[in-house]
Amino acid sequence: MDLFIIYLICFGVGLLFTLVSGFFAHSFGGHDGHLDHAGTGGHAEAGYGTNDMPGFAAVSPTTIAAFITAFGGFGMIFSKIEATRNPWISAPLSVLAGLLVAAGVVWLFRTVFRKTQSSSEGKVGNLVGVVATVITPVPENGVGEIAYVQGGTRYTAPARVEHGQPLANGSSARITRVVGSQFYVTAA
Repeated sequence: MDLFIIYLICFGVGLLFTLVSGFFAHSFGGHDGHLDHAGTGGHAEAGYGTNDMPGFAAVSPTTIAAFITAFGGFGMIFSKIEATRNPWISAPLSVLAGLLVAAGVVWLFRTVFRKTQSSSEGKVGNLVGVVATVITPVPENGVGEIAYVQGGTRYTAPARVEHGQPLANGSSARITRVVGSQFYVTAA
C-alpha cells in the first residue's frame, strides 16, 4: 500500500474523530451530574495538576486526535515534496510535526485553563508590608479590625498590635505578619 494512502487515512480518521466528538459532545452532553469525577465534569481530557486545579492531560483524546490528524496532513505534504518524498524522510518528519502540533495543543489548552481557572483570592504571604486602615480600634492587648486592599478587592481581618501600642479607628497600620487568621500590625 502506498504511504500516501496511510497518511490520507490518518488525516481522515483524525479529522473525522475531531468532528464527530465535537458534534456528539455538544448534542448529547456528557454533563450529567453522576459522571462528574473529581471535578473533571466527565471530560476525559480534564485532569488534576500538581496544584490541585483541573488541567489538561498531555495524553488525551484531544491530543491523540491532533497528533493523528497532523501526522496524516504533514505526511501527505511531505510525500509530495521532491526533497522529502522518500518514506524514510517523510515518515519521521511527519511524526515530528505531529508531536509538535500535539504539544502545541497541550500548551494552548493548559494556557487557557490556567487563565480561566485562576483565583482572584489574594495570597496571605503577599500582605506583609501592606498598609491597612483600622476600622475597629485595636487595643493594647486585644483584637481590633483592619481593612486592606489586595488585587483590587477590599478585605477585612482581625488584628493585634505588634508591640502593644493601641491604634485608633481610622489610623493607618502596616501589616507585619499573619499567624493563622490573626494579622499583626504596627502604626504606619
